[in-house]
Amino acid sequence: MKGHKIVEFLKKNGVKYDVIRHPTSYSAQMTAHAAHIPGREMAKCVIVRVMGKLVMVVTTANQKVNFRALRNLYGTEEVDLATENEFINAFRDCEPGAMPPFGTLYGMEELVSGDLAEDDEIVFNAGTHTELIKMKYADFEKLVHPRVVNFRISM
Repeated sequence: MKGHKIVEFLKKNGVKYDVIRHPTSYSAQMTAHAAHIPGREMAKCVIVRVMGKLVMVVTTANQKVNFRALRNLYGTEEVDLATENEFINAFRDCEPGAMPPFGTLYGMEELVSGDLAEDDEIVFNAGTHTELIKMKYADFEKLVHPRVVNFRISM
């Protein structure tokens, strides 16, 4: 399994998880559909730049990143979408665009949508465009210690 860093991390921490295989897909909404998971239960990672620093924002597949909320949170207008070239080297063990929501493993601060925090489980890319990991949100939270943010803008 590509994305072995996340699997090793979960095993090392004794976290129980399931791997869900699905047909190849490249967007979070398509992946959720292919895996028969509601878009509101599927996590997607978006990398943003805040005052030049990369930050991982994790939302539901059916949400957009609320840049106004991020600007208010950080108290700056210097918040924008990072380009793939800016972050691809941080995720060498993952296929481009299939990174798992573990910013701490990749040296990034992590923000998580409050909508994901409300669920008992979290489902996310396992570093590939054909595999997902499903685990308890409480275990995810213990490992990542994300900052929970309300993004409430749906696609």
